[in-house]
Amino acid sequence: MPQTPSVIVFDVNETLLDITVLEPLFARLFSDASVMRQWFAELILKSEALTLAGLYVRFDELASGVLRMVAETRQVSIQASDVEELGALLRAMPAHPDAAPALEALKQAGFRLVTLTNSPPSAAPSPLEQAGLASFFDRSYSVDQVRRFKPAPETYRMVADGEGVSPADLCLVACHVWDTVGAQAAGCFAGLVERPGNAALRAEGVPFPDVVAPDLYQLATEIVRRWGRSAAER
Repeated sequence: MPQTPSVIVFDVNETLLDITVLEPLFARLFSDASVMRQWFAELILKSEALTLAGLYVRFDELASGVLRMVAETRQVSIQASDVEELGALLRAMPAHPDAAPALEALKQAGFRLVTLTNSPPSAAPSPLEQAGLASFFDRSYSVDQVRRFKPAPETYRMVADGEGVSPADLCLVACHVWDTVGAQAAGCFAGLVERPGNAALRAEGVPFPDVVAPDLYQLATEIVRRWGRSAAER
């Protein structure tokens, strides 16, 4: 029988949790809510640069530093209270409306569900607990354990080792191409949910996600259609 995934590995920030709740903070600080997207893109870029350089700092600390960096380039003054507000918002992001129905469908189909996030472990209640999604997951993994950010291959291999399976037993679900590309390069399957501002990358030599859908529930439905029977039989 061809290899099929039995463990669905979810990215957390933006894939499951709605980062647009950060926009009012950026609108207040920069008079432009869209700066949030610049900050998030810079955050991912800097995390990847640190990993390539062999360095590591916690994602929440990096998020604060990037906020100050963006503010400096725009000649905006940032106060300690603004940094604290960013941290509080990051810990309390709500679930996307399609998250719970998608997770329920995958659990019913027999898949094991875990998360893999760039964010470090947090004190209870965790962001997933606050968003009402924690009960769907069998285990949560953080890149903090290997001190390398996604899409470094060590992050996906850590999940495979932790689950006692091969990378080909994993399907990484994310709304970021850099994450799906990293998972596929490590030997995993990948599903891309095209949330606003995110789309598949069509370029020669770049692995295309195994499943692509405009929302998480449609993505889950397609995963169940393709691999649900195999997952239930394992």
